[in-house]
This record gives sequence, structure tokens and C-alpha cells, in this order.
Amino acid sequence: MNYEPVIGLEIHVELKTKTKMFCGCRNDSEEKHPNLNVCPICLGQPGVLPSINLEAVKSVLRLGLALGAKIPSVSKFDRKSYFYPDLPKGYQISQYDEPLVLDGKLRGIRIRRIHLEEDTARLQHSPDMKESLVDFNRAGIPLMELVTEPDIKNGDEAVALAKELRLIFRYLGISSAEMEKGEMRVEANISLTKDRESWNKVEVKNLNSFRAVGEAINYEIKRQAEIISANGKIIQETRGWDAEKGRTLSQRSKEEAHDYRYLPEPDLPPLDLTRAGLLNLEELRLSIPELPEEKRQRFAREFGALDQKQIEILIEERRLAQIFEETISELIAEEGEETISKERKNELTKLVFNYLTSDIKGMLNEEGTAVENLKITPENLADLIFLVGKGEISSRIAKDLLKEMFRSGLDPRAIMAEKKISQVSDKEVVAEAVEAVLADNPRALSDYKKGRENALQFLIGQTMARLKGQGNPDVIAEILKEKLKRF
Repeated sequence: MNYEPVIGLEIHVELKTKTKMFCGCRNDSEEKHPNLNVCPICLGQPGVLPSINLEAVKSVLRLGLALGAKIPSVSKFDRKSYFYPDLPKGYQISQYDEPLVLDGKLRGIRIRRIHLEEDTARLQHSPDMKESLVDFNRAGIPLMELVTEPDIKNGDEAVALAKELRLIFRYLGISSAEMEKGEMRVEANISLTKDRESWNKVEVKNLNSFRAVGEAINYEIKRQAEIISANGKIIQETRGWDAEKGRTLSQRSKEEAHDYRYLPEPDLPPLDLTRAGLLNLEELRLSIPELPEEKRQRFAREFGALDQKQIEILIEERRLAQIFEETISELIAEEGEETISKERKNELTKLVFNYLTSDIKGMLNEEGTAVENLKITPENLADLIFLVGKGEISSRIAKDLLKEMFRSGLDPRAIMAEKKISQVSDKEVVAEAVEAVLADNPRALSDYKKGRENALQFLIGQTMARLKGQGNPDVIAEILKEKLKRF
């Protein structure tokens, strides 16, 4: 039997604000000292009054505008009641029937709503599972929940949507959305339908990686189809994902909205989103940067030398794409925007891409630092490429200079002056080094006479080493070939 999967996602994202959602405590979910960033409000003590973090509200509204969604004129907060040790008040301040954002769309998938709530505390269990401790540092952190319509058909579609959303969160600067740190959490609601008949939906939690999202959804589709084919019953429930066993496991029966006994939050007045002085929607709209899909399409038009995979590597990190563009602009301006050929622009495009994604990304990974902390400026990277292009330094020297630029942030010419680095192109100096290398390597000379071309590359390398990496490779090759004619 063939069934049509019906899948919707619920995505929770911790927002990058200075303070928590309803109090002035520091927003730092990575704080290692338990219960440091806490106060009577986020601990849920009697008699306290919460106040709304407007920066968190603006973050959600900017996302809604970026997704082409509707911003209602009024939004309010509600109390969502349930009892669990990580919920200090016995209820969570969330939003029920009047969220901040409604009816958006991304990649053909409808976004039903985006609302704000407060995060829960974190439970820490002892190794023997005999006791649990509660760390309230995370309690009250602004948590955005995005809910899609059930328009998704399989695990691959779900992963693609979640990845694109994470990119948008990062481009907007509202969250780093690191799944391994719990800053972005995905839940999937999955059910099957056939010939207008549908079965109960199952919610799968504990999806802490994109791989888990795809595998859990595809497993659950298969599991439900097998049950229906055997005339079994799909139970509406919450299941968890066991990555080691590669299967979902039953956790509890699925709650409905009425089970949470939602009621309007009496301590927080409704938000009039049209009130002058509170928010400026047009200002928020203008603050939205070029989004990933727009940048993708523009890069494909403007940088024909890059294929789609290379464009995706650049798009993945907004700052990397920015450095790439600014470096290209510097190079083109220097060579003459009106006169530069398409072939030359393509050559420069590939050169800059390779430096950024190979050399520089390699150094960033080695240091364990983000591209936002890169000290090399686009101007200095362009200058380095000019030096290579003009033959003032070899590509080998350029790599050494790049490492020093990465460390110090200095421009390449300053480093060359400080360390007395220059490319040796003087033919007499190079010829002297070549003679010494030929005298020291009779075997390579013999191999060359036997027609082994790789011997020439070996001799070039030895000459370059003798000149401490500063020899002009073209001059070395020219003189070596001339000298070798006499043998």
C-alpha cells in the first residue's frame, strides 16, 4: 500500500539577546556555574512581576517579515500550565491564540505561526540516576517557536527546510542556532494519509542534529506504514529518537492544547504592535539583510566561475561571503572595472575562493575560531593576490605571508618589510643556486637525462629550498632548463 506522509515541524530557537525574556538576568545558556544567572522572577518566586524583553519581540518580528508573514496588530502572552521539575512556576509564559507572527512561507512550505516563550531550566541527572539536580541558568531565556503547516513529505525536505531556517536565523543575527548546544531544537509531527483517510499523528522529540531529523522522520514513516498495513492502530503519542538504535521509542501519550489549560497572562498587558513609540515595523523591515536565497541567486548571476556547491560553501557563513565579495571588488577596482575581461574576473573569482575556503578556512579550523574573528581584511587579501599576480612574490611565499597575516592582521607589504622577505628574481643569484643544486644531486641529474620529467620538478624544489622559499619559480625553471641542455 502507498501512503502519503503528512509532516509538520516545530522548531525551538534560543534568541541572542543580552537578557532573559521576562527579567534582567544575563542570557547565557552556556554558563557552567549552576544557578548563577538567576533572580526571583526567573525562579518563579511569589509576588514578582515579569516584564517583556522588547529585543526578543523585535527578533521574532524581523524573522516574520523576512518570511513574508503577517504581523497582527495585537499579540498577547499566556500561561501554559504543566508540572515538571524544570518549570519553576508550574506554568510557562508562552503564546497561544494571539502569536506575534502568522502565515509565512519558505521554499513552498507554509509557516503557520511564530511565537515567543521562556525556556525551561536544565535537569542534571547523577550517573546512577538516583538523584536529579536543577540548574536555572537557562530558565527564562527567550525561546522562539516556529510551527510549520504539515506540507513536508519526507525527511530530506524537513532537513532542507531546517537548514535554510538556521541560515536565516544567523543572517538576521537573532540566534547562532547551534543544535549541538541546544540552541535549536526540532520536533516533527508525522502522520500518514491515503484516499482521504488519515491516521493519528505522532510527535518525535529529541532531534538534536539534522541527521537525526531526517532519519527519525523516515523511520517513523516506515513504522507507521507497516502498522497500518497489518491493520494495526497508530497511537497519538510523543516518541523520542534513539540515535544508537536508529529507531523511535514511545515516551507518553500526546497532550492536546486543552490539557495545558491555557489562560491569558494577567501580569503582562497585550502588545499593541501598531502603537507609535513601541515598535517601528518599517524600520525592522529595512534592517533585514540580503537573505540566503537572494544571495544564492545573485552569486550565480555575478560569479559564473563558481558552481552551485561552491556558492553554497560561501553562503553558509554570511561573513565569509562578505569577505569574498569585498576582496573581488578590491581586485576588480585595481585592474579596472571597465576594462577587465570576463576570463580575468573568473580567474580572480577562483583564486579568492580557493584562498578563503582552503588556506584561510583551514587556519580557522586549526585555531578553532569563527570567521567573524578573522584578522585578515579583504583589502589585505586582495593586496596579497596582487603581489603574486605581479610576480613580486611566489605562491609559496604568499602562503607564509598569509599565515603571518592570520596571526597579526598586518598587511602583506608590512610583513615583507619587517621580515625582509622578497622574491629572488636576479638571474645571477638564481643561476648560482642552480649550479649548487646540480652539483649536490647527481642522481636527479641522471634521472633527467633518462627522460624522467619529475626529476626537473625535484630540482626546482631543491633550488627553491636553497633560496629559502624566496626564489621566483619561473626564473628557476627557465635557468634550470637552460643549464640542463648541456648535459
